[in-house]
Amino acid sequence: MIKLIYLLWPQQPMEPAARRAKLLDECAPKLLESGARYLSMNIDDEFATVPSPTPTTERNNPFAAEVSIWVEDMNVRDSLESILRDAGFDIAGYRVREHVYTDYGGNPHGARRDWPDGERSPYVVSVTPLERRKRIPKDKWMKHWFNRQGPMSEKMQPRARYVRNVVDEVLTPGAIPYEGIVEESWPSAAHMTNPFVFYGAQNRLELIKNMAIMGQSVAAFLPIWRIVSVTTSEYWVRSRHG
Repeated sequence: MIKLIYLLWPQQPMEPAARRAKLLDECAPKLLESGARYLSMNIDDEFATVPSPTPTTERNNPFAAEVSIWVEDMNVRDSLESILRDAGFDIAGYRVREHVYTDYGGNPHGARRDWPDGERSPYVVSVTPLERRKRIPKDKWMKHWFNRQGPMSEKMQPRARYVRNVVDEVLTPGAIPYEGIVEESWPSAAHMTNPFVFYGAQNRLELIKNMAIMGQSVAAFLPIWRIVSVTTSEYWVRSRHG
């Protein structure tokens, strides 16, 4: 099974509720009919009101949705991409390898998934593409992400689900050559907006210490001024377990 990820930007102004309806009601059925075996959508819709814990400005051109499509045949890619473009979106496409570090129910911060396909997830999902600092060799960059940043942040932060998507191929012309795309699920808005909760700190001294650890780790492998992180609503349209 091949996983494709598309980051979407509306070609014209589109209200959050309208983009949710267009993607779920219009695009999703067509994608499933055109070869998508499984399908999930993380959408910056009217319900995604939690600010991103990573400051992202319009200057960084934040995307409006992340669409993940699992296919058995890459030959259906053109049809899938046409559906998204015809719905009024510019797209950046990536072929990725998915590494689920922690799934729902895999730690004390979340229970096993019990909602059916098609329903909005009770969690808040932040989506963050990762751009490699050019001075860092890819093998060293990957080791830092997988062996340092991932385990450290998992131990520190109250995430219910953590997915690392390693980009193997950039599919669409003009797309930023990201090395990875991270999906992090949080139990509630408070888990993202309360710094003591977000950084797993019991007191102010521990908060300062944990913020420094996180900041140093992130700065060691990502260009901080270029980071884009978008808070979304999560929709499993068709999953393996739906």
